[in-house]
Amino acid sequence: MSAKAISEQTGKEFLYKYICTSSAIQNRFKYARVTPDTDWDRLIQDHPWLLTERLVVKPDQLIKRRGKLGLVGVNLDLDQVKTWLKPRLGLETTIAKAKGILKNFLIEPFVPHKQAEEFYVCIYAAREGDYVLFYHEGGVDVGDVDAKAQKLLVRVDEKLHESDIKKHLLLHAPKDKQDILASFISGLFNLYEDLYFTYLEINPLVVTVNGVYVLDLAAKIDATADYICKVKWGDVDFPPPFGREAYPEEAYIADLDAKSGASLKLTILNPKGRIWTMVAGGGASVVYSDTICDLGGVNELANYGEYSGAPSEQQTYDYAKTILSLMTREKHPEGKILIIGGSIANFTNVAATFKGIVRAIKDYQGPLKEHEVRIFVRRGGPNYQEGLRVMGEVGKTTGIPIHVFGTETHMTAIVGMALGHRPIPNQPPTAAHTANFLLNASGSSSTPGPSRTASFSECRPDDLAPAKKAKQTVRSGHSGTWVLSHSGHFHSRSPFPLPH
Repeated sequence: MSAKAISEQTGKEFLYKYICTSSAIQNRFKYARVTPDTDWDRLIQDHPWLLTERLVVKPDQLIKRRGKLGLVGVNLDLDQVKTWLKPRLGLETTIAKAKGILKNFLIEPFVPHKQAEEFYVCIYAAREGDYVLFYHEGGVDVGDVDAKAQKLLVRVDEKLHESDIKKHLLLHAPKDKQDILASFISGLFNLYEDLYFTYLEINPLVVTVNGVYVLDLAAKIDATADYICKVKWGDVDFPPPFGREAYPEEAYIADLDAKSGASLKLTILNPKGRIWTMVAGGGASVVYSDTICDLGGVNELANYGEYSGAPSEQQTYDYAKTILSLMTREKHPEGKILIIGGSIANFTNVAATFKGIVRAIKDYQGPLKEHEVRIFVRRGGPNYQEGLRVMGEVGKTTGIPIHVFGTETHMTAIVGMALGHRPIPNQPPTAAHTANFLLNASGSSSTPGPSRTASFSECRPDDLAPAKKAKQTVRSGHSGTWVLSHSGHFHSRSPFPLPH
């Protein structure tokens, strides 16, 4: 599963198109998108209701608690909407610690209603099934729904019936609205399953005498279900979180990944950062990033990503040149660091992948020296000694400082070396403890030379990175959680906290 957030507009489009319920859903498809390039005359032509109704305007960029942040304009006419947007649209804004440009807004009809007509509903995936949450008091002041809401666990392959919803979720809902709410929640759950949502929250859900209004929606879908839901999803867009722009290089790597049986991932965190990584393996990428943050490099960490699954030399070259291109665009007064790390590969031909990286280094040797880039390499696996040998040789021939280590060096030790927390060993190579599989990646029958390695055990204890303290887990909340068993009976259990 790969849970990815979608915009509020996309989530509402899915809901309005595909939900099946007897509840009368109002304002279907009544929304207008505004960007810095919007032609207002054309927008009014496409959405004539903009001239006749009172309006609500808000950014649609995966921003939480917009109402609390003053980012929702309420009960405005169109001219007032334009005035409200003027100091916000296309301008940089700081939200918490994130800085970003507000460039995508949503305009919808204003719905007059009472506080008592606002409700909260949420469905999210867990290991044991899907949890449905309902609270009878929705809105911006809903508070801690984990502790307040009624919860119902629907196990895999079980169905959610309206009678179950009324009995276990709508205990405190007004009697005259229970039929409407039960029908809507039942249809919402079926939509959630059919379109492979992993998270679907509506707050507030407004129920008046006229019907049901979906005022605010947040959602995530399982991106790996694209081949199943392609017809209904269409070309769904996954916007980046606020404060992180979408880069064409990320799209390029995503396209390479889609066309390959290997895994190629890239997320740019800070394009001006001095610490860049090119890590083999999803698990290793987490370990290296975590170590960089532990050692004080969190503000300088430029990217997150990984390559794995035995990519070809050409694929690795394309991946490496993308990262080298990004890191040699802006100079840093302290120079830059590239960490080419990984654990011990199972089947990836290390020599072949390293040949792709070496090609990229040769192509970018001028910019790399100009930006004072130092490279630290640690790798193991099939034919790793040949890979380390060619990596060491390219450092000598290009004049780029490349420090190469094998399996005798702990995989995260190079992070401490790169950040100056431990010395860089300069000693005779030691014998490898793992087999050197000669996969003939270089086309030569010669035996690869020994790699320059250093033993992790030889480092001083005070050079080691401090271990993280374990956090104590606290379970909170006192509201009842209901579990739907295979026999069709319910029993109560302790609440399951929402994922963070």
